Order: sequence, then structure tokens, then C-alpha cells
Amino acid sequence: MSAAPHPRELLLIGGGGEMTLSVDVAVQALEQARARGLRTHVTNRADTLAATPAVTAAADTATAVDFARPGDTADWAAGRAADGERPALVFGVREMAQEAVAATAHALELPGNPPAAVRRIRTKDACRAALAAAGFRQPAVRVCRDASEARAFLAATAGPWVVKPRDGADSAGVRKVTGPDDLPAALAQLPDREAPFLVEEFVDGGEFSVEGVFVGGSPRVLAVTAKEKLPPPYFVEIGHVLPADLPEETRRSVEETVTAALTALELRFGLFHVELWLTAEGIVLGEVHVRIGGGWIHRMLPHVRPGLELYGTVYDDALGLPVDLPARLPAPERAAAARYFAPPEGRVTAVSGWDAVRTHPAVLHAELRVGPGDVVPGFRSGGDRVGAVVVGAATPAEARELARELVASVRFTVEPMEPVDAVDTGDDVPEVRVDLEPRPLTSSFRISHMTIETVDHLRLRLLQGGRTVGEGEITADSGYGQDGPAIATEAEALARTLAAARDDAHHGADGADPVAPLRAALEKAAADGVGAPARMLVEMAFLDRAARRAGVPVWRLLGLPEPGRVRLLHTVPIGEDIPLDGRPLKIKLGGADDEQILRSLLGVPAPLILDANRGWDRQDWERLRPLLAELAPAVLEDPVRDPALLPAIRAALPGTAVVLDEGIATAGDAAFAVGTAGGLNVKLMRFGGILPALDALTDATEKGAARMLGCFLEPPRAIAYAAQLAGLCDWSDLDGHFWVSDDRPVPSYGLDSDAPGIPRIAYTPEPARGEAAAI
Repeated sequence: MSAAPHPRELLLIGGGGEMTLSVDVAVQALEQARARGLRTHVTNRADTLAATPAVTAAADTATAVDFARPGDTADWAAGRAADGERPALVFGVREMAQEAVAATAHALELPGNPPAAVRRIRTKDACRAALAAAGFRQPAVRVCRDASEARAFLAATAGPWVVKPRDGADSAGVRKVTGPDDLPAALAQLPDREAPFLVEEFVDGGEFSVEGVFVGGSPRVLAVTAKEKLPPPYFVEIGHVLPADLPEETRRSVEETVTAALTALELRFGLFHVELWLTAEGIVLGEVHVRIGGGWIHRMLPHVRPGLELYGTVYDDALGLPVDLPARLPAPERAAAARYFAPPEGRVTAVSGWDAVRTHPAVLHAELRVGPGDVVPGFRSGGDRVGAVVVGAATPAEARELARELVASVRFTVEPMEPVDAVDTGDDVPEVRVDLEPRPLTSSFRISHMTIETVDHLRLRLLQGGRTVGEGEITADSGYGQDGPAIATEAEALARTLAAARDDAHHGADGADPVAPLRAALEKAAADGVGAPARMLVEMAFLDRAARRAGVPVWRLLGLPEPGRVRLLHTVPIGEDIPLDGRPLKIKLGGADDEQILRSLLGVPAPLILDANRGWDRQDWERLRPLLAELAPAVLEDPVRDPALLPAIRAALPGTAVVLDEGIATAGDAAFAVGTAGGLNVKLMRFGGILPALDALTDATEKGAARMLGCFLEPPRAIAYAAQLAGLCDWSDLDGHFWVSDDRPVPSYGLDSDAPGIPRIAYTPEPARGEAAAI
């Protein structure tokens, strides 16, 4: 007897988030799949699966797969398909999961949006550029990497402006700016202070969104929603009304513009939510999403269009079932509205009127997540919402007014207090969060013994009241023996231990050294076998926190000299063309073509730093010695595998600083490098952070040794962290972030130390000769 066929499966990537709304959306999506006989399989991060039991209970199967790594999700799904567990449909309801949904659908050759199209709309500036190129009105926008670039954009455009994350949700970090004086406060609100951000022209007009579904690859508009937001500087939505009360001609114009934009952006699958403004000049398109809108729109739409199943419509269309949805729908005949509670900041002591609201017959959904004893944070993003009321009514005006009345009828008695994120006093143990994401390099990086294509990006945050109070960021490469997941596990465990211990120590005598307890704890961790990359990641976060508390940059907290302008070597990996623009060149050697490369360098006027990465044996050295003597490089780094050759090399190249790099990771290693080679290259990822690296550099300085400050392929935050030591070194080889980020290679940069904590890299122009560098 043959086995019964497996039922068709829906793979819901990203499940639901921890917020009530996100859970409700995911459960509805699963229920509508089950009603069609589909088996359901949910994937999500392990911690979120555990935190959303209603979602896992609504699914037949749940698996921990991180949607933040689209390629991994696609590979996992392809592996299941190869084993006979091929889904019939791939879908996702969360914004941050859409790239993984598209990548997986593409890999399995299932209906979905093109991955490139999803990446484009999720990168806000790229979406704006694509829409502008297609002829749609767009505000001027610029990707900025530091305050100086933002100020330059302000100077070149007409204000006001909006500062926002390049990739974000729920209006987190979005703030209006009326002039340069507003910039510091706006930049301080960005969720990730090290990531590139957007500054764009403020659009003055009524805000709306368009909700719809793709059928047969074509967009079908279901409704236009009117938005109401709190006054600037923040842009948090406080209410929605659906459908928007618009003249018929305006509604049709909005629908036609949005459907044309979706087609131009090559989107064709699932649901859509497109934001826009109605201005005196016409329709200006905002952000584009391939998921249903937030704000309980998923509850409002089925009310205004009875019988509509949002997710079921997507499933039916993808599975080839008939969908009764005309290309142009009439305006809905009834309305709905949502309104959020916005009590004043402080500690809640009493709430009244809630029961009457919750049981009102017109209420479609109501929730309130705060009660006596809870603290209400500032209302700066969607994540700060504490509850909502969703109602149905006959007309948009009636729905709007009823929602307002019901929300206003709930009375909060609040005891004023200092906002939870205003001061990090150390009285509470911070929450520790570690995230890991594989990232491809912008180009391959080849050295003597390997070629690097991808690194693991690790980020450790210390959180209090939901706000970041300390942050570390590194990348790990397996080719150097750096195991990203293992580092993440080590760092998280160490940070949790230090969080409690450090905060106990904080209550000691006033004026105590804020760094001493951290130094002692990290030295103990090193003795206990905790790896250097994990120690560095933890050290970054805790020193960042200590410096923020003190109101100074880290370098000043540690008593270091001001770094000044960091002048970089130009690193040339094996196999790449050698530029001849006068900058100091760091040439990677250790390959079969070394002799040819060295001959090509004869007569080059730039200072030469040659790095063989221990690629030469005695025979190689003897063969290349005449060329090296003729070149007289400024620095020869890690020339040979056998340290016994170093005295002869130093004698043959008296004007060359010989430095050791590979394997130099402890105070003992540093002393060996100084004693045998006369110099060392200090990399924080090897030493375990800035504190042990500082000790090694101080000792080398006292002994008159050559000092180089190096790096691996690391993110800008880690590079800026290391660059604080540049004032103690002869050479700075701190350009590893150019392979890891979108930052453009430059010959030098400064550090923006205006804000306390770890400085940012400031790509200000090279000062003219005789002028001071602008830092």
C-alpha cells in the first residue's frame, strides 16, 4: 500500500513578533491557511518562538531559523525540499522577514517577490531613488555617515528635514529637524548610532497609506487609510481611519499612483502597504512595504469589506484557486478606526474607565498593557504604545470620533518621574543582547594563506528601559579561527556576569575609577580562558557605557591623547592592482608572485609597508633579500615563519622597521616581538580589547620599539574604537571596514567625539596644508 501524500504546506517565515499586534497577525495568517487544508510550519528566532506560544500553538510545526539571515533560511528550506518536505507556499507577515521570504521563494521556485525588489524597498534611500527614476515625486534624501555629512545636506537643501534610520520600523529614531542645532538630539535618538542614516526633506501634507493585495501579479487596492500623528519632532502614529474620507477623484488618483509605483518597483506577490502624502503639489510617495500595515489595519479591513480574508486571498492566488476580487473595487460601505492610548510619562498609580471601553459593542479590538505600578515611557516610536482601541462605525467620521471618545474616557493617574532612559545610573542590572549576522564582504580579500568572502557580524548591547546604554560591535572570520557563534555565546555569558558585578561595584565611594573593576573582571576572564574577541566585544560595550555615564568619549575616559587625524595605509590584497597616488602602501605578499610584485614597486615614491603574513621561509628570504634591500621599505611585517631569521633580516635592512603581527596576542607575545623584531602590530581582536592593547603599546613605547595599530576586516564601530589609540602609534592600518561596510575608502579620517561613548568615524575632508584637521 502506498503512503498517504503529505498535505500541502505553508511555510510562514519569521512567525510573529512579541507585540500583541504581531502575534494576532501571525495567528490569523495561520488560521486562514488551516481553513484551506494547508499544513503550517513556522520559523523564527528561538527566543521569539519561546516568547510567542500563541503562534507556535496555531502552527503544526515550528523550527528555530533566524530570518535575519535570508540565505541561511533559503538554504534550510532547500534542504528540507531535497528531503521531500517541500512547501507549497512561502509567506511572511513581518517587515524584517520579507527578504528571507523572497530569497526562500526564489530558491524553491515558488510564487514570491524578486529578492532584489524586496531589498530595494527595504533600503529606504534605494526605494526613493527607484521611485524618482520612474517619475514619481520624492523628497530629496541623502545617506549620511556622520554629523558633518548631515550638516552639509542641510546647508544644500531647503528645510525642515527628517532624520531617520536607513532600515527601521515603527517610526523608531525618526525625528524632525529645523536646523543644524537640532541635529545632535536627532542623531542621539537613532537606534544604531554607528549605522548610516538618512536625512531627507520634510514633506508638508496629509498622510495616508494604501492597503492591498496582489492577484495574478497585479496590485488590487482594498482601501486608503488616513493617518493621524503626534506633533513633531517625533512621527508616531496615534490613530488610523479606514477608509480615508477623500473625494472620489482624489481616491482614484491615489490608487492609480500606488499601483503604478508597485509595478515600477517590480513587486507582484502578497500584500502591500504604501505610505504617501497629499501635498499642494500632488501625491508624494513614502515608504513601500510588502506586508499588511500595522496599527490594527488587519482587523479594520475585514470589517469594512465583509467576507475578505487578507491572507487567504494571497494563498488562493498563489495556489491557483479562483479569487473574486475585481481590478477596481468600489469604496467600502462602512468604516473603522483605531486610536492609541498616550498617557503622560511616569509611574501609573490608577486607571479608570477601562472596563466600559473593553465591553463597548462597537469595539472590534481593545487592549491596555499598563496598570498601577507600571512605568509609561516617552511616546517616541510605535514600540512605546501601551494600548489601543479599534472600532467599527457607519462612516469614517463616526468611527474617528468614537475611537477618540473611548480612548479619552480611560483616565490615567500618573506620578511624574524621571524618564527611564534619561540617566543610566547603574542602579539596575542592564539587559544583555547579542545578535549575529553573516555578512558578505564588498569584495574578496586575499592574503598569503586564504581568501575571505564572508564574516560574521556580532553586536552586543546593554539595554535599560529598552534603550541602548552601551554597545560593542565586531566581526569574526573563521579563516582566522574566529568562530562567530562561539564568540557570541562567550560574550553573552561574560556580559551577564559583568553586568551584575559592575553594577554592584558602582555603589562604592564617589570618585572611584570606573574602569578598574572592568579591567580586573576582564583579566580574570582571560585567565579563565574566555577568548579575546569575546572579551573585546564585552569591553567595548562596558567602556561605551562608562564613558556615556561620564559624558566623555572613551579615549578621554582612559586618559589617552586626542587621536587627531588617523592617516591610513592603503592596503593592497594579493592579486589587486597597486595604486600610485603617493599614499603609504601596505602590500600583501607571501604568494608565488612576490618577486614580480617587488620589482614593480621599484621607484614607487610612496612609503612601502610590506606584509608577508609569515609567508617566507629561509630560501624565500635569501632570494628576495637583494630586492628588499633596494626597496628599503619603511616597514616589513611578519616576513618569515622562523623567528630565528629575524636578527639577520634586521641587520640586512637597517632603515626598515620590522614588526610582528601573527600570534601577537598577550603581554608576553608583545615583549617577544619587541625583543626579537624591534616592533609589533597591535590588533584589538587578538589582545582582547583596548585595555590590554594599551598596556602593550605603552611598554613598546618605553622600549623605543616600532608600533603599528592594525585590524582585521571589522565594522566601522570597531575600527573607530581602535583608532582612539592612533596617537600612540607610528602607523595606523585601520581600513578593514571598507570591505565590511558601504563606507567609501579614504586616505584619512577623524573621530567625531561630540557625543559621549565610542566616537564615530568622521569623514571630513582632508585639511589643506597648514590648516588644523577638523575632527
